[in-house]
Formats: sequence, structure tokens, C-alpha cells
Amino acid sequence: MTGSNSGLDASPRSGGASTALLERPGDFEDFEFSSDPRVTHDDVIAALGPDAESLMSEANVDVDELIRLINAETTMLPPIVIPDAASADRTAESQDEPEDGLVSAVKTWKKRFLKGAVLAVMITLTGGGAAALAMNKSVTLDVDGELQTVRSFGGTVGEVLEDAGISVGAHDALSPSPQASVGDGGVITLERGRQLNMIVDGEQTQSWVRATTVTEALEQLGLQDLNKQGTWFSAPVGGEVPLDGMTLEVKTLKNITLFDGGNEPREVSTNAVTADELLKELNLQLGADDKVEGGLEFKIRDGASVNISRTGVSVINETETIDPEVRTIEDSELEQGKEIVEEEGVPGEEIVTYRITKENDKEIAREELSSKVIKEAEERVVRVGTKAPPQPEISDAGVWDSLAQCESTGNWAINTGNGYYGGLQFDKQTWDAYGGSQYAAYPNEASREQQIAIATQVRDDRGGYGAWPHCSGKLGLS
Repeated sequence: MTGSNSGLDASPRSGGASTALLERPGDFEDFEFSSDPRVTHDDVIAALGPDAESLMSEANVDVDELIRLINAETTMLPPIVIPDAASADRTAESQDEPEDGLVSAVKTWKKRFLKGAVLAVMITLTGGGAAALAMNKSVTLDVDGELQTVRSFGGTVGEVLEDAGISVGAHDALSPSPQASVGDGGVITLERGRQLNMIVDGEQTQSWVRATTVTEALEQLGLQDLNKQGTWFSAPVGGEVPLDGMTLEVKTLKNITLFDGGNEPREVSTNAVTADELLKELNLQLGADDKVEGGLEFKIRDGASVNISRTGVSVINETETIDPEVRTIEDSELEQGKEIVEEEGVPGEEIVTYRITKENDKEIAREELSSKVIKEAEERVVRVGTKAPPQPEISDAGVWDSLAQCESTGNWAINTGNGYYGGLQFDKQTWDAYGGSQYAAYPNEASREQQIAIATQVRDDRGGYGAWPHCSGKLGLS
């Protein structure tokens, strides 16, 4: 074949020698494909790997001759594609520093196509012998627990994965690392990351897990306690977590107390997250004026109480008694404070229509809409005495008037609400104890003479005016 003028470098490393010497560092792992668009000595060594020297020796070829043969066998270079700035999440290559587009494209081309060209030349030289076949390795891939055996000419983990069409994402776990060398019979383990959107009782979190099942994912997140009897999952706990991720909703079992209107409270076990979900789960309907304390979005926790307030409006008819009107007749012959019933009267009856509002079976409002009399009431007639009662005999009227002037400014009907009544400021207990109730219920309702009569009994019983300490002292009474 005629070699292409593609710029492949077949120049010897030593200016005067016809056979290139294999110059290598102490560790072949230091070699990598160069960014030079031409094939270089380092590219040949990187393509052949750690056994480069023995392979070329078996093929009886040196580096420069191998480059020349590659140029002769290559009539057209594959196109070099400069990658976009954006890259996918999963990539089999790992670089510490970013490279520009051309450098990256050149290295990618060499990794993908140069090895094939080297292999073709080696097979031609050795007739498909062991030297060429030694570049072909058998490697076991363990991807998420699934084992597969691949054959690859790659010398590193990243190259083997690239040959197998497997990419590594930012959230994947790869062992060994992409740059590590891999030999025949090697094992590469890849655990791929999956994004898991967890919603536990309405609380949402996003995590990355390296699990293939929901159960494994819960264990990795430390949420294995959720996997117990009564918990509701939106997906089977033994089901798979897809590689492109999933949303998993979890609703824990809650034991609550339900107070529904005026009904007896009851214990309920539920997976509901909100009061609205609970109502739907229990098939409970709310009336127009009914409500749930805390609202329909009230978050339900284990041990919580859910209160439903039931409000109902109804119209009822009630039969009520009409009290008879009272007609009084003044009787001047009858002593004041006395009454005589002339006619008892007869109560009437009416039907009253009410609008009743109840909350939890308890009436909270009542509005009268109408009434209809079905039996008229007959009046009650009472004779009321107007004759002044006889006044008791009193003594020392002047002294008592002075004392009343000091105690109440002489107002015998005073009631200030301080618990003391009348001109001489009796309390109710003293007034009743000394017979004042025969005149009136309260001292201020009795006459001056009646108050003085009771005060005289108090003075005589207690041996002086000590019941009125301030004023008696001021007036010099003892």
C-alpha cells in the first residue's frame, strides 16, 4: 500500500541510526497517547502497553519501523471530532485538568483507532501469533452485581470500559480507578448511581444511591426502619430502582383519635398524611359549614387527634306557654307589702317557629321566625295594699339622726353597693339577725323608724354604740 501524506511521523529518534532505540521510563504506566496529531514513539508504546518491548522483539520490529508500517497501512485517517463544551454525566475517562478541544480530540482518536492500526500491523508481522494476541485481554465486568466477560485490547480500566461501551457517571463507584492498568483475567467492579426522590409523609428529599432495589436503597440511606408492617410504599420494596432514577413515596402507619362532630371518639389506624387524605380514606363528607380543626392540609402524626366540627341548621316548631298578664288593683285598706290574688289567671299557648344552629349536636344559635297563638291567656288579678304600716315606737331619735348623718349623710334609703344599706349602714346579716326582715328585705327599703328600732336592739344587745365605731367615737357616744 502507498502511505498517506497525513503527517504521520516516521522520523527516527537518533539522527544517525537506522534502527530506533526503545527509550522508556522505569514504569510503563507513565506513557500515554500524545496530543501530537502525528504518531509518535510514545503513542506506539502506549498502544502496546507494558509488554511493548517483548512484543516488538517477537515481531522483529523497532519503534520507527512500526510507525512506518502504520503509515503504509493507513490510507485515510478517521475524522477528528472536537467535543462540545458540555459533556454527559457518564464518561469512562477521568482527567484532573481540562484539555482544549483539539488536544482532547487527538487523544480520543488515538485511543480509539491507533490501537487497531497497531494490532493490524502486528498480526501481519506475526501471522496472528502470540505477540499480537497477547494484546487481547479477557476481563470480567461486575456491573451492579451482573457479571460479564469481555475481551479488550485496552490497557487501563477506562479503556476496557470504553471498548465495552460502558460509561461511568459522576455518582458511580468504580474499582479500580479508570487510570489503573488491567491485565488478562482482571476484574472491574462498577456500581452505578441512581437518583432517588424520597417523599416520606409529605417531606421530600433527593439522594443518590448505588442500589438496584428499593430495599437496598432504604438501607443505604439509613431508612430501613420504614420497611415494616403497615407502611405504604408507592413501589414494591423488592422492586428495582431504575438506572435513570425514580420517585418513591412512603406513608407511615399512624394511630390517631378521631373526633367527628357529636359522635363518640374512635381510634383509627391510617397511612394518610393530611386530614384531607384521611377523610377520603374513611369516606367522610364535610357539609357546607363543617370544618376540620387545622384545615384540610393539617399534617397527621402518630398519636394525633383529628377534630371534625359538624355544624347543622334546622327549622323546628315548639309549643310554648304564654304567661297571663297581671292586672293590679290598689287597696288602701290593705297594708303596704301585702297582696291578695283575686283571679289566678290561665296561661295561654302558642306555636313558635325557630331556626336552630347546632355544632357537634350542641345548640349554638336560635332565631325566632314566627309564632301563632293557639290559646289566649286569661289575666291574673291581684289586689296590692297601699296602707302605710304602723311605725314602731323609738327613743333617742336625735342621737340616731346624728349617727345617720355621720354614716350616710342622713340618707335612710342609700345603697352604694358596698354591702351596707340604709341610714345606719346595716349589713344584710345583722339586719336579718335582729328581725329587720319583718319590715323589709333590705334596710334601705325600710322606714327611718324601722331602721332606728332595729339599731336600738343592736345597741342594747351589744351594750353601746360599738357597732358604729368611727362615728360613735366622733360623736362621743359609748
